[in-house]
Amino acid sequence: MQRLGKNHGGYRGETIDIRTVLREVEIAAQTHGWTADIFYESEELKWFALHRRPEVRSQKSAARIYISAGIHGDEPAGPLAALKLLHENNWPENAEIFLLPCLNPVGFTLNQRENADSIDLNRDYRHPKSAETLAHITWLKRQPKFDLYLCLHEDWESHGFYLYEQNPDDKPSLAEKMIAAVQKVCPIDLHEMIEGRAAQGGIIQPKINPAERPDWPEAVYLITQKARQGYTLEAPSDFPLQTRVNALVAAVNAIINF
Repeated sequence: MQRLGKNHGGYRGETIDIRTVLREVEIAAQTHGWTADIFYESEELKWFALHRRPEVRSQKSAARIYISAGIHGDEPAGPLAALKLLHENNWPENAEIFLLPCLNPVGFTLNQRENADSIDLNRDYRHPKSAETLAHITWLKRQPKFDLYLCLHEDWESHGFYLYEQNPDDKPSLAEKMIAAVQKVCPIDLHEMIEGRAAQGGIIQPKINPAERPDWPEAVYLITQKARQGYTLEAPSDFPLQTRVNALVAAVNAIINF
C-alpha cells in the first residue's frame, strides 16, 4: 500500500461533515443503550460524552476505558472510527466505556487543526484557555478513574501507523498487540525516529516529566489525573481515509479485553 502523496505542508485529504457524523453517532449510541452527557454547547454544535455501563455484574471489577477522538479538526478518521466502533458494538460485557467522539467539532467545520480561536486544544490542558478544554476538564473531574485511555489521532506526515505509550507503573504493555492487529490493515511506521522521538516497531515510549512541559496535551492530563496507562494512536493521514479508520478500529478492538 502506497502513500497518496497529497499532504504537502499540512493535511490535504478527505474531509467529513461533522454534524452528520455526530448525528449518526448519537443514533448508533441510542440504538445500543448508551447514555449521552452534553458538557458544552455552541449555537450550532454540542460536545458530548457517551457512557456504556457493564452489561453483566461479576466478582471481577469492571474495567473502565476512556476513548476520545476528534481533538484536531483535520483528523477525520477518529470520529469515523468512533462511529464504526459504535456500529460494531463489540464491547466486553463487563467493561464500562466512556467515549467522546469529537472534542473539536468547530475545527472540522473550518477544516483546521485548531478551534475557532486558533487554539490547539491538544496543547491546552495544563493552563487551559479555551472554553472547550475547560468544559472537558470539568467533565473529566466528575468521572471516576480510568483503567486505560485511548486517544485517537492522525499524523499527516507519517509513513504508517504508530502509537505513543504512557505506562509509568510498568503494567503489561498493550502496544505490541495493537501493532500486530493494525499491520493487517495498514502499514506501520518502522522508522527508528518518529516525531523526534526514539521508536521501535511503531511504538514510542516517551519519558515525560509533566512538570517540565509548559503545555499539556490531553494524554498528559489523563496520565497525571485520571489513568495510569494509556495510548495515543496515530493513523497515517496520507493513506486512504477508510484505511486510517480501519487502523484505529483494529487497534481499539485488539485490546479492549485487556
